Amino acid sequence: MEVKVYTSPGCYYCTQVKRLFERAGLTDWEEVTCKKSEDLKKDYPNASSYPWVIIDDKEIGGLVETARYFLQLGLVSSKKSERT
Repeated sequence: MEVKVYTSPGCYYCTQVKRLFERAGLTDWEEVTCKKSEDLKKDYPNASSYPWVIIDDKEIGGLVETARYFLQLGLVSSKKSERT
């Protein structure tokens, strides 16, 4: 699975998507940090927010869409783990 994520410095949701990658067991992914939204829009005009995730050359979307996609693939569970 080839994963690329476009992020913005200081973005809370970008940090959360990286945690989601960890939960899914993804260790090899590319991060592209954008300082201006024009940098992202140039390559992906449909991008509406940060983070913007591309998997195997398919635009997945932001954090929520990526979490939903990982759920469908069975990479993560929607059940909260018990913490002690």
